[in-house]
Amino acid sequence: MKHLVFKTLAQAKRIIVIVIGSTILAAGITMIVLPGPAVVVIPIGLAILGTEFVWARRILVNVKERIERLRKGNGCQSKP
Repeated sequence: MKHLVFKTLAQAKRIIVIVIGSTILAAGITMIVLPGPAVVVIPIGLAILGTEFVWARRILVNVKERIERLRKGNGCQSKP
């Protein structure tokens, strides 16, 4: 019985993360064409989704790397 409760709580947590992360990510994507801080909101949505999904974590790492390259002045060129 205890195992079933923990499994159900884990599934509920995952659903909550999916709903909140997807909503924030969708809001950030719409802010690309609408007024708003899309550059801030999209990484937040990816970070929330990244707690449960590897694909979101990979995209977030890629975005962070591109931002660092832009800060250093190298542009968005791929690494050799």
